[in-house]
Amino acid sequence: MKKKFLSLIMVGVLVLGAAVLTGCGSGNDEAAAENESKETIVVGLDDTFAPMGFRDESGELIGFDIDLANKVGEELGVNIEFKPIDWNAKEMELKAGTIDCVWNGMSVTPERKENMALSDKYLNNKIVLMALADSDTDVTDASQLADLKIGTQVDSSALGVLKSNEAYDSFKDNVQEYDTYDTAIMDLKAGRIDVIAVDQVLGEYTNNNLGGEMKECTYDLGDDFYVIGFAKDNTELRDKVNDALKKLVDNGEAAKISEKWFGRDIVILEPLEG
Repeated sequence: MKKKFLSLIMVGVLVLGAAVLTGCGSGNDEAAAENESKETIVVGLDDTFAPMGFRDESGELIGFDIDLANKVGEELGVNIEFKPIDWNAKEMELKAGTIDCVWNGMSVTPERKENMALSDKYLNNKIVLMALADSDTDVTDASQLADLKIGTQVDSSALGVLKSNEAYDSFKDNVQEYDTYDTAIMDLKAGRIDVIAVDQVLGEYTNNNLGGEMKECTYDLGDDFYVIGFAKDNTELRDKVNDALKKLVDNGEAAKISEKWFGRDIVILEPLEG
C-alpha cells in the first residue's frame, strides 16, 4: 500500500511538472511571438566609440547611447537592433534603408542638416583640449595653439571644430590626424604631440580608465551637441523618437542614464536651429 501510494504521488508530481513546463513554454512562446511582431528600429553606429556605444571585454555592446536607445524602444513599444556600420558611409546606409537612424554621439554639422532629418539636440558635449597631467602644458587662449603639436581623430567633430576656429590658420600645420584616439593618446604619452582635441565625453571617460594620466586644459573649443540622424524623408520616425526622448527627460530616466555614464546629468532636449 505504501509503495502504491508513493507511486501515485510520483505520477502526480510528474503530471504537475509537465503542466508547469508546458505553461512556461507557452508563455515564452507567446512572449517570443509578441516580440517578433513588434516593429524594429535598426540603429547604425560605430561600435568603438566609448562611452556612447562600444563593446566591453566580453564583446557585449554597451554605452550611454545604447541604454538611451533601448529606453526609447521601450517607450515606443518597438525592438531596437544595433548594426555596426562604416561611419563614413552612414548617409549611404540611411539612403539605402539598411538602417533607420544613426545614433552614436553624432554631432550637428551643416552637411548633416542638409542630408538628414535630425532629432532634437539630446546631449551637451564640448570639444576640449587634453594634455598629460604631469606636464606644464595648459591652453588658456587659442593663440597658444600655434606653439603646440595637436592630435585629433581623422574626420572627427573635434577636427571640424579646430578648422572652424578663428585662429586655425596659425596652427593648422601643427595638427596631426589619427585613425583612432587610442593612437593619438599613445603619441601624447610618448611626447610626440602636446595636446589632443577630443569630445569631452570621450576624453573624460578614457582618462578615468587611464587613472587620470591626462588633464583638461582651461581653454575649450566650444559646445558640440549630439543628435540622431534619420533619412531625409523619415520625419515621422524622427518625431516619434523626439517624443519618446521628451518623456524620458521628463520622468528622469534620461538623467539616470547620464549619471551612470558621465557622473552627472548632461542630457538636454533642445530644438535644432535652422
